[in-house]
Amino acid sequence: MVPLLFAHHRFDIVAPAALYWPARNALLVADLHLEKASFFAGHGQMLPPYDSQATLQDLADLIRVTGAQTVFCLGDNYHDDGGEARLEPEAARQLSAMTAALEWVWITGNHDRDVAGLWGGSVVDEWTGEGLALRHQASANSQLPEISGHYHPKVRIAVRNRHVSRRCFVKGRHHLIMPAFGVLTGGMAAHDPVIEACVGGPAEAIIGLKDKPVRFPLPFADRTIEIVDDRQFALPLATTGQ
Repeated sequence: MVPLLFAHHRFDIVAPAALYWPARNALLVADLHLEKASFFAGHGQMLPPYDSQATLQDLADLIRVTGAQTVFCLGDNYHDDGGEARLEPEAARQLSAMTAALEWVWITGNHDRDVAGLWGGSVVDEWTGEGLALRHQASANSQLPEISGHYHPKVRIAVRNRHVSRRCFVKGRHHLIMPAFGVLTGGMAAHDPVIEACVGGPAEAIIGLKDKPVRFPLPFADRTIEIVDDRQFALPLATTGQ
């Protein structure tokens, strides 16, 4: 686990796109985009229909590793409003088992404003507590320090003349934007002006490695970060399609 301090709270980066909150024994993830493949299949673009199972299995593995008793899902839980009812049977079984065993909070997103908790869990527009706000999309005028998703931040890195893309967290003084957790999600450059406008002021992109965070001040001068000493990237790097 890689420690990450935000708004006087200790979190741990436990995967490329997940946070563990020890004080609440909670796991935080954003942008699962369940049933994205079936959405595209319905529009004529055929993709392997296993994205929901893979995403939920990744989430189940993290729950087991951390021992979390609460899960906060920070919006765009499904890729579209019909995704919840369309969830394929095995994924629905996986999800129902997890929501029955844990406190599960669905925060609504712009892709799934009508999520109803068909497979368990409670549904809220945002969650506030412990002096924090958890919501889907960052608000530049938030009255509380906030953790959000929505933008799927990534950084592009050059290591030994090979370009790779890594999911990252974007952290400012009052804003922490999480990367997308879903296996079929794309991403937005962490230095994109839209993200910078939301975070405001000094900010940094953060990647969690095996035992430490790697930080890149924002904004970047270029689209690609050149890594000279790649020993800190001992873990496998995500591909650009991640």
